[in-house]
Amino acid sequence: MTSIDVQRWMREFAALIDEHADELTALDAAIGDADHGSNMQRGARAIVAEFDSAAPDSAAAAIKQAGMVLVRSVGGASGPLYGTFLLRMAATTTGELDADTFGKAVRAGIDGVVARGKAQTGDKTMYDALAPAADAFDRSLAAGADFAAALDAMVTAAATGRDATVPMQARKGRASYLGERSVGHQDPGATSAVLLLRAARRAVR
Repeated sequence: MTSIDVQRWMREFAALIDEHADELTALDAAIGDADHGSNMQRGARAIVAEFDSAAPDSAAAAIKQAGMVLVRSVGGASGPLYGTFLLRMAATTTGELDADTFGKAVRAGIDGVVARGKAQTGDKTMYDALAPAADAFDRSLAAGADFAAALDAMVTAAATGRDATVPMQARKGRASYLGERSVGHQDPGATSAVLLLRAARRAVR
């Protein structure tokens, strides 16, 4: 991934968030504050505007810039969590990202999410999409897949993880206050995490 690829990634992400903003809001209305769609939309659009005004000169700089924008512009838990994910990714390299370094960067990003949100598998959070996605990406690379094919596996695993949040009882965040009433609802954070990874796949051609 070059700086251009990362900018394409974030623009694809913004487009997907726009497309699914109402869905994200509806999911969050069921178990949260009904603002995940609007918050993510504001943040993604702010990233695009930032890139339009000052294009970064490396993939690492672009990812860092995107993370800083999210922390600055998105309220609730989403901004700090997504911002931390991207900032930790950026900290793993000073330049471009090949498949191997991308996988390591994603792992670092997930570690950042865990450190900030204390989430574990089964808590009904974005971690339930991201963790299996990283595992699938690493397995694919180890089996000889190229970057694009490994991203395909990553997106598929993330979607499976997202779907698995439906029967879970939330143990973190606003949804945890609902107890058993959180069962039967798809987690909005896991849903937007899939969109982030799907956008990365679209950006790598």
